[in-house]
Amino acid sequence: MEKAKAAALTPPACNRRNRPQVSPCLLPILGKEKFHKSQHFGYSNDVSMLLGEDKPGIGGELLPGQKIKSKFSVFPRGVGSDAPSWVAFDKQVLSFEAYFEEEVHQRREEVYRIRHCKIYFYLEDDTIQVVEPEIKNSGIPQGTIIRRHRIPLPPPNDDQFYTVDHFNINKDIVFYSRIFKIVNCDEFTRNFLRKLGVRINPPGSIPSDPYSTTRKQIEDNMKPLRPYERMDTLKQFLDHDRHVLRFYCLWDDTISPFGDSRELILHYFLADDTVEIIEVIPPNSGRDSVPVFLHRGKLPKQIPTRMYNPGEITSRTVLNVFGPMGHGGRYILDNLKTGSVHQEFYKDSDLTIGAAISVWGRNMILYDCDEFTKNHYRTKYGIEDFTPVQYKTPQMLKIEKKIPPYNGFGSEEDSLCSCLGLLPKPPQRDFKKFMEKDRNGLDSNVLRFVAKLITENPIDKERTFIISYFLSDDTIAVFEPLQRNSGIIGGKFLERCRVKKPGQELFKTEMSEYFKAKDLFVGARVNFNGHKFVLIDADEYVFRYMEKNAYEFPMADIASIMSKLRNIVESSPREIKQHFVANDPRNSNEMTYEAFRNVMVEICDRKLTEHEIMTVGRHYSAQEKLEVDLGLLTAVAQEHLKKKPFENFSKLYDAFVYNDRERKGLLPLQETRTICKAFKIPLPDDLLNLILEKHKESDDQINYVKLVSGLNWRENPNPAWQTTPIKFDADWSGQMTSSAVKTVNYLLLLKDLFGVQE
Repeated sequence: MEKAKAAALTPPACNRRNRPQVSPCLLPILGKEKFHKSQHFGYSNDVSMLLGEDKPGIGGELLPGQKIKSKFSVFPRGVGSDAPSWVAFDKQVLSFEAYFEEEVHQRREEVYRIRHCKIYFYLEDDTIQVVEPEIKNSGIPQGTIIRRHRIPLPPPNDDQFYTVDHFNINKDIVFYSRIFKIVNCDEFTRNFLRKLGVRINPPGSIPSDPYSTTRKQIEDNMKPLRPYERMDTLKQFLDHDRHVLRFYCLWDDTISPFGDSRELILHYFLADDTVEIIEVIPPNSGRDSVPVFLHRGKLPKQIPTRMYNPGEITSRTVLNVFGPMGHGGRYILDNLKTGSVHQEFYKDSDLTIGAAISVWGRNMILYDCDEFTKNHYRTKYGIEDFTPVQYKTPQMLKIEKKIPPYNGFGSEEDSLCSCLGLLPKPPQRDFKKFMEKDRNGLDSNVLRFVAKLITENPIDKERTFIISYFLSDDTIAVFEPLQRNSGIIGGKFLERCRVKKPGQELFKTEMSEYFKAKDLFVGARVNFNGHKFVLIDADEYVFRYMEKNAYEFPMADIASIMSKLRNIVESSPREIKQHFVANDPRNSNEMTYEAFRNVMVEICDRKLTEHEIMTVGRHYSAQEKLEVDLGLLTAVAQEHLKKKPFENFSKLYDAFVYNDRERKGLLPLQETRTICKAFKIPLPDDLLNLILEKHKESDDQINYVKLVSGLNWRENPNPAWQTTPIKFDADWSGQMTSSAVKTVNYLLLLKDLFGVQE
């Protein structure tokens, strides 16, 4: 009994003997995924009727004995790509040349007319367009005869549409009861039909239109056998309007009494071949300032023997006149130009550098031209030699004006101004530099350094000085901070002024050299009026200003410093790496700036200045990762949303609530980002990611309630946070700033010097 119960409770094994049998009625539906039925009833003209003759059965399968006619062009399977037709045949059109006859009623001149047209078959959707080329003065509405759409076949097959199989050369096509005769096609259409296996018929010809032939014969008979001379100057005007050749010429009038050489400018207008000459009147020449020497007009090559009467020189000669001039009058032109006066005028081919032209009896020499004129002759005539003609005698050497040496009264600029004119004027300052480098808001444009005296006196060695360099006028001021119990009264050590470089002669003709901003850097030794200083430090503004304007200060140009450093250490990379590692006992790849400075001094053998070492240390300093405040991020985000503007916060909150099925006020990070992108919140991606990270709670869940509340600038406005640049301390006495370099990552420096090595 127990064995029988166990056998009854155990499921049968899946073998051939006990496999479950499938009912024969279920075999047709096995493996199917679609079970919909086609709609066999519909409405036609508001009448319910059966429309399902061509509808398939269940799941889109054809019924027994049913054959559905294809409504689109069917191409062989396995040929070409599997892309859809609107992709595979995009912008591919079959073009056929065709014509059709149109009967003309109630006209004596013509009974029918032949109209040419183009048939375009679009392969992507089997649409057809028929276009008739427009003929001038035809009087017939032409252009698109049949707009692009699928055209049905003629009855009784009007339930089907034209496909590519219906087209061939020398074949009649019926479009809406109008018969089109296809006579030819283009090369693309011919190749496409051949690939489909279509035997292309030989091309045909379009018969001529009797009425058009008759009209053409009438127009040809109306044309004279001897046409009148055609003078078309419009093309020249349109091609060369505002194109003017400019030559510099010379008229030597020294032969005449009180005459001299006169310079002129010749303008040749390419639009109508006219010439204009303008005289260049030098200052203090004693001549009247005449605007134009020769008015614009055609310039004859030869002076006419006499002055011709008006109308005697004309472009055309009239032989006879019948009737009044104007309406109803007729005249005959003389093509032989009998009795006309022939006169040659200067063309652009006659004008070249070095040529002599006659301007109404005045011989002028062309000695130079401008760049546009050179390009014109270079492209049109192939001339490459445009050497100007030397017509002026070489000028005498100008005697250099000698300036007397500085006499010691006033500044050197004051003494120089007294030598330039009878009435001395005060020297002008560089106003542009003053406006650019003057103090503007928090940008002081003052470079301040900490300096020590170079002396053997033990008392003066402890004195500290602040050297201020003003970029607006290159002046220097030296101030000594007050030190308690030093026995020295601090204050101004050097009044603000420009300081000359030492070793210059006092009474000399040339201007003295003064200290510039590039002469001051950490480690520099300067001599101010006999007092020698060494610059040992500077404030943060100096370092940032020099690094920002590295092209002016080579001591702060990290690229040039690194190139210089590579040349120094390229011979011993292994020893240098060991030297850095030896000074890093914790193996943290970082060291203090003092240790880094000592190592750099040893390996460079004092070939780098203190300022250059500081620049390297600042560049590879170990920056602490600053924690971004959520309040600052929220304020920045609200400013972005205000400017767009974005106020759809209620619907955004509803979308979050709808997706929060458990009503916990939390949503996953990816889902929250998707909803924000769906609402097109106008925030940059990096800013949006930071805000979402700040609102993240456990398991990457975002508190969307706080998120929407923080972004809602309308209900919860957040005051704008203002960030200020480097703070300018007017009472700075040389103390270390908070942004000074504390640690340096020497591993990054070694990678840049020697590359990534093990």
